[in-house]
Amino acid sequence: MSRYGYEVDSETDVDNIEGSAQSSAEQGHLGTESTEERLLPAEAFSLLGNDTRIEILQAMVDADADATPVGFTELFERVDIVDSANFNYHLQKLTGHFIKQTEDGYEFRHPGRKVVSSIFAGTLTDRAQVGFFPVDGTCHSCDGDLHGWYVDEVLTIACVDCTTVLVRYPFPPGGIDERTPSELLQAFHHYVRHHYCMAADGVCPECTGPVETEPVYDPSESDTFDVTVEHTCQRCGYDLQSSVGVNLLDNAEVLMFHSERGVDLSTEPFWHFEWCVSDKHTTVLSEDPLRLRIDIRCDGDELQIVLDDTLSVIETTRDDARSE
Repeated sequence: MSRYGYEVDSETDVDNIEGSAQSSAEQGHLGTESTEERLLPAEAFSLLGNDTRIEILQAMVDADADATPVGFTELFERVDIVDSANFNYHLQKLTGHFIKQTEDGYEFRHPGRKVVSSIFAGTLTDRAQVGFFPVDGTCHSCDGDLHGWYVDEVLTIACVDCTTVLVRYPFPPGGIDERTPSELLQAFHHYVRHHYCMAADGVCPECTGPVETEPVYDPSESDTFDVTVEHTCQRCGYDLQSSVGVNLLDNAEVLMFHSERGVDLSTEPFWHFEWCVSDKHTTVLSEDPLRLRIDIRCDGDELQIVLDDTLSVIETTRDDARSE
């Protein structure tokens, strides 16, 4: 996978940029060609494969470079190195893709801040493991108790009795630090929900690139769902697979339907809802073109949502038992 740094130096000819942007707009896309600079993965790891450079990035965090550019002297004093020329060598290696130099000092570019955030989150350094712990709720298949565990940066929630897995998803090790099991599960809910909602909206959770979404009906090939929703980023290749229902957690009609019945989908763990973690409530209305209906039940009432082959909502119907 590749990563890109978008940068415009202070000396850049603004007129040229505007002209390029106008030309690109006329072609129907954003004008990033003139400022896009490719940094191959091997080059990125090579640049970061040095303790002094990581210390420089850490020093920028400690000096609050997010708020105010940090001067050369202050950075030098914060890093454990005695030779200013050697320090400047490593600083310049980071400048361009990870750090930006301004008249007032040095500040982060997005890739540099991302590296630091990943280190703090533990995604590049930690290997944590958490044994079985109880999880509120019951299994949708057998009403058995639930438990969770965390191994190899993946959090799993499954049934104690029938071993049905409700959710299994990567989660940064930093997410388990200083949290109780209930706090961990709430953070996990928000993290996973956020990822799927972003992907369903066409934005990659990893690089913010464009995501293509496709529901695939192939019960012979799937181990979990007859209909599997596949999200694929066209920029970095990041991909997600899920049931149909979890992609509707941010749908206005679904949110309102539950809110009217005292359920807040933004805080209630999504694995508590069978329509989110299985396709038992998903019906294939037609295969060509693919049309799906998902039946969502709450407090005795039902909301039916019909989706097309891009997972766009084309019809909603309510069956309110209380109004009968």
